[in-house]
Amino acid sequence: MTIHKEGRSIVALVFIFLGALNLLIYFFITANSFVIWPLAIISGLFFLFILRFFRKPSRPIINDDNTVYAPADGTVLVIEETEESEYFNDKRIQISIFMSVWNVHINWFPLAGVIKYFKYHPGKFLVARVPKSSTLNERTSVVIEDKKKRQILVRQIAGIIARRIISYAKEGKQVDQNSELGFIRFGSRVDVFLPLDAEIKVKLGDKTRGTQTVLAQI
Repeated sequence: MTIHKEGRSIVALVFIFLGALNLLIYFFITANSFVIWPLAIISGLFFLFILRFFRKPSRPIINDDNTVYAPADGTVLVIEETEESEYFNDKRIQISIFMSVWNVHINWFPLAGVIKYFKYHPGKFLVARVPKSSTLNERTSVVIEDKKKRQILVRQIAGIIARRIISYAKEGKQVDQNSELGFIRFGSRVDVFLPLDAEIKVKLGDKTRGTQTVLAQI
């Protein structure tokens, strides 16, 4: 299993902490097997959860100028026409993907192009499933313009557990389709705002695989 770079230090610290805790309890507090074995099992399961959370899957890179791919693993939570008021100030089709703690938490660029806009917004940590989390929670907004001057906005949103959004986006940067956009630590959400004439290829409740699932044709 490959561990993402954003999780390597955390995985190492958790391993050291759990190892030290188990040794401390065994040598200095109790050698009772009724305590040691359950603690060892719980520690092992927790460490496996941390490993799984920060996993980096190996997936084939697909490139298609007219296709918008899913920027995250998760479940399609919203598909609706909405007023996007941060950058476009007009109506767009919003697709939202909810990421549970069991999903891969890497985010990818769904389209190749130049980053025309990037902004980090401090905010609250409401449950990511709540619609107002899109505008009230801590988040980043990234606008990508492709070579045909088509623009989409991708928004990373923190959830009630997520406490850190990592983005590799910078204004003026040229990005490849399905290259890494960033990482969100623990449950969260990603919104994509598309042109009204986009042909949507997913439906509510669909499971998405980042870089693999086609969200729309533009």
